[in-house]
Amino acid sequence: MKKRFILLFLIFLVACQPLTSMSTATEAVESTSIPAVMATETPEPLPQTMWINDTVPEQLRDAALDEVIPLVDDRQAAALVLDLSDEPDATAWTYALVAPFPTIRDGVTLDELKTMWLEGIPPEPINENAPEEWHIAPLWMAESTRRVFTAAWGEPSKGDVRIVPSDDLLEKAWKQGDFFAIIPFEEIEPRWKVLTIDGQSPLHNDFVPEEYPLNLNFGWTCADPCTASVPELPAFNRDPDKLTVLVMTGVTALVRATAVKMEEEGVTFPARDIADWLQNADITHISNEIPFDPYCPPPNRGQKSLQFCSDPKYIELLEYVGTDLIELTGNHFQDRGSAATLYTLDMYDELGIPYYGGGRDLEDARDLTLMEHNGNKFAFIGCNPVGPDFAWARDDGWPGAAPCDYDYMTEQIADIRAEGYLPIATFQYFEYYSPEIRPWQGRDFRSLADAGAVIVSGSQAHAPQVKEFYGDTFIDYGLGNLFFDQMKHPSGDITRQEFIDRHVFYAGKYIGTELLTALLMDYARPEPMNEEDRTAFLNDIFEASGWLAMDYIPPVEEAEDK
Repeated sequence: MKKRFILLFLIFLVACQPLTSMSTATEAVESTSIPAVMATETPEPLPQTMWINDTVPEQLRDAALDEVIPLVDDRQAAALVLDLSDEPDATAWTYALVAPFPTIRDGVTLDELKTMWLEGIPPEPINENAPEEWHIAPLWMAESTRRVFTAAWGEPSKGDVRIVPSDDLLEKAWKQGDFFAIIPFEEIEPRWKVLTIDGQSPLHNDFVPEEYPLNLNFGWTCADPCTASVPELPAFNRDPDKLTVLVMTGVTALVRATAVKMEEEGVTFPARDIADWLQNADITHISNEIPFDPYCPPPNRGQKSLQFCSDPKYIELLEYVGTDLIELTGNHFQDRGSAATLYTLDMYDELGIPYYGGGRDLEDARDLTLMEHNGNKFAFIGCNPVGPDFAWARDDGWPGAAPCDYDYMTEQIADIRAEGYLPIATFQYFEYYSPEIRPWQGRDFRSLADAGAVIVSGSQAHAPQVKEFYGDTFIDYGLGNLFFDQMKHPSGDITRQEFIDRHVFYAGKYIGTELLTALLMDYARPEPMNEEDRTAFLNDIFEASGWLAMDYIPPVEEAEDK
């Protein structure tokens, strides 16, 4: 009876409710059902438009704008967004830390670079030998580069990260003094020195992009749902398949005390400490001045005669260092007569090692030698203006070095450059035991640069000479010895000091040179210079070259007032 009463009471209560309350309840039900229906609907796709962050490098931005897709200012309104990316298929964009070419320092650590970026110039100079009031160089870069590294690393120190237009950076670097700059890989050019970061350099063949802190990734983000046609971007701005490293060396003469050490320590002993410099190049140049002769007498460290030869077994050293090209402009190539010279050429032919600057007759000796690697095309030409007469090849079948015919050489260089080759010209020039160049030497080397040679190199020097940027050409007037026993000279260590030039080419262009330095040991063995010796050596050569050797920078206030 009790349950029946409660039911009647509830019916009575509902019946007594006003009509408006029912209407409100119905509206409430309807209003809560609308969002549930909308959630199941597919949003309208955004129009086919794109937004590009101002951190994106100009070359990558231009590639995106090649597509006929409207560019909008509002990121939220764009179907496609181009920005920094963590996606595995993103575009890898490599930057480089650079300084003016006559900079002594070779690299920094990432911690040092981050300190410069986030905190400014450290309170103490990096080099403990620098004057107390001098500090590590600040960072300079274009505005677009500052924006991208701000996004990656955070806001930089305002006083020490300075903005300079890309087109002005190199000129300011050379005029203003010592500072570092960050530039995209595609802006590297020969007057920059590319510095390593934790030992990594984008100019090296062993470069690992994933381990390099100036390697950033960019990619597309597509609105959901993604109905846009995503433009294709280049995979990277540094393609290892377009890079060529050429190593050029000075005098090789496997005779006298050098040969004695090879007999005592093994044929490959001279390369013990620098083999990787030569082996890691794509093209390794050796200027071997001496003929191989099966009748060559045993080596004598005290030999007075300047008539030289090498035991044929010593060719193992050239194979060991990865020789790809032999220069034959040397004065001593005919020291043992035509039979030994031709025997030597047969050895090179049998091993498949091309040669230039000398040959079986005059035509062979002065012919260009053409090589190609990773799409970079090279033409090598060389000559000997010194003689003696018996050392020069002749058109009657006499083998030897190519005599210098400057009209012929300049014409050949100009013609081959017009065909897309990069000419490399070398000299077995007159020998001087001091770094400065003589007027006639400058005239002759520059004449080949004027004709179109991208590198002109002096292979003759027993003592290293100055370097020069002449137009678009790098001229090294003398590298010094490579494998030769000159441990003593009245002027000191000048015949022990050696350059090995590592030239880098990319996509058909010459983009840079690294100066590797070594000191001859044991009458046979070049050893990489320690920091103290390298600093003193480079300072001397840069000063003789008319360059200010750049170690440090004055305080910021002075630098800004210049």
